Amino acid sequence: MSKTILTNVRTFAVGVDLTGNSNKIELSSEIEDKDATNYASQGWKEVLGGLGSAEISGEGQWEAGDLTKVDDGAWAALGGVGPWSVSANNAANVGDLAYFTQALSCKYKVGDAVGEIAPWEASAKSSWPLVRGQFAHPPGTARTTTGTGTALNVGAVTAGKRLYAALHVLSASGTTPSLTARVESAPDNTFASPTTRLTFDAATAVGGQSLRTAGTAITDAWWRVAWAITGTAPSFLFVAALGIQ
Repeated sequence: MSKTILTNVRTFAVGVDLTGNSNKIELSSEIEDKDATNYASQGWKEVLGGLGSAEISGEGQWEAGDLTKVDDGAWAALGGVGPWSVSANNAANVGDLAYFTQALSCKYKVGDAVGEIAPWEASAKSSWPLVRGQFAHPPGTARTTTGTGTALNVGAVTAGKRLYAALHVLSASGTTPSLTARVESAPDNTFASPTTRLTFDAATAVGGQSLRTAGTAITDAWWRVAWAITGTAPSFLFVAALGIQ
């Protein structure tokens, strides 16, 4: 990806697509530097990497009315932990770069001076590692039947690392609609005999979930999202992201 002007940053906070209501999104991560200086440090400070953390903050135009709107969604999520996913200035197509984490929604602010467009501000702080991965399902493709997503070469998982997955259900319609998404892996892109690595809880409404593998090695390098849909005339819009950290 070359140098770019920020015009199309996609942000998904639990079950809300903030793209059309945000004009500033910031993502930061840091590792604590812990002082380990001693008499053998030859006059130079020594530091060790401590705890890591990440924060996502945003602001934009306020709207309310249902859980797909920024006010309803932010108010419902405040004080809770859920997935946040941010694109790297793209439309969140399959394979596009994604940054995502499981985060505590810890701040929500609304209001400004008379005559101004009603604003909002919110932030969330990580409770899992910040993952640099790929979008595995796009937000604008409605799914009405059981299916599988596009194969992605995310890579093998070495011992001590994990495959992380985020799911954002942006809309659900129909009579008793249910979406059960899962993450599958395979040794090649044919997925002749896929292995299910993670299975999300059945989703029947707007919301979000995050999962991760156990930390053992997985030699499969190819990954995809698959889903089972039931109900009468069901339809779902959802976003998924995968990455190894």
